Amino acid sequence: MDPQNESLYNQSMSNRRKFIKNVAGLGASLSLFTTLTVRAKEKRSARRPLILCSRGEEWAEKVLRPGWNVLEAGGDILDAVEKSAQVTELDPEDQSVGYGGLPNENGVVQLDASFMDGRTHNCGSVGALENIKTPSSIARLVMERTDHIHLVGEGARQFAKAHGFKEENLLTDKSRKMWLRWKENLSDKDDWLPPKDGNYDLDKRPTGTINILALDAEGDLAGCTTTSGLFGKLPGRIGDSPIIGAGLYVDNEVGAAGATGRGEEILRTCGSFFVVEQMRAGKSPREACEALCQRIVKINGGADKVDFNDKIVAINKEGEAGCAAIRGRKDKPPKAAIITAAGVQIIEGSYLIETR
Repeated sequence: MDPQNESLYNQSMSNRRKFIKNVAGLGASLSLFTTLTVRAKEKRSARRPLILCSRGEEWAEKVLRPGWNVLEAGGDILDAVEKSAQVTELDPEDQSVGYGGLPNENGVVQLDASFMDGRTHNCGSVGALENIKTPSSIARLVMERTDHIHLVGEGARQFAKAHGFKEENLLTDKSRKMWLRWKENLSDKDDWLPPKDGNYDLDKRPTGTINILALDAEGDLAGCTTTSGLFGKLPGRIGDSPIIGAGLYVDNEVGAAGATGRGEEILRTCGSFFVVEQMRAGKSPREACEALCQRIVKINGGADKVDFNDKIVAINKEGEAGCAAIRGRKDKPPKAAIITAAGVQIIEGSYLIETR
């Protein structure tokens, strides 16, 4: 290379290096600015920390307050979620979760639960668990103390015993009567007969499952879904609740979602994962829940073909919360409850199909 061209080449390379350096510096500045902006936005959120449960007025305070007390004292988000989930699991008056849950067709209570940590995407679940009151705690142990995600049946029970959990009969007298009424009225061609006066001294059949979703002051997310599953189910049936991505999904970048209702429909649509991805695409929690309800109705052939219900709840990274259901009434819309520094609040959601 002649001296003149070499001089031009060196000058060009020098200018190029300066340009790259300047662009890199600008990029770093922009990156820092973006980071600071995001962090500032997160700090401005009026709804951190926040815990949501998928129940309305009746359960809101007693379910949410124990978890809130953990967060308010600076405790870990996983402890807060577990504490709130255990409220219904330990309450024999609630017949859809834990102790006192409604049994399968053989009169045996089998419990399902899932747990997920949005910070790490670690998760754990149990299915068809018998004789252990708090499946949420066992699901968390699966997440934290094994390299598995699912444990079911006898394996889940043995795992719980290995960690010191006491075996107990979960079938309360109230749930036993409910099961007998179902069994004795199932067919007029078997040998099971209802009482002569037809009186079981029972209210109508309860339904349930509960989702707990939480967002702490640092913007971390976690969740749990726990249930006794479909009343009268075939022994060993597992619904959506213990399946990650169906009954529960948590992503620290976006938000969290949980589902209750007909589990098979949530399974077919990967419901909670679908809702989180809808939020990732820009939808609010309520809009994302509505999108799942619309999808379920569509794949079932339209509103006139739907004779079941599902409810979905969700929160996002900004502390917004929402819910939606497939079916509802003007005087009985789907509801969820949240607790923040401002106290307990009931949120009403939307629904697609008006029921009578």
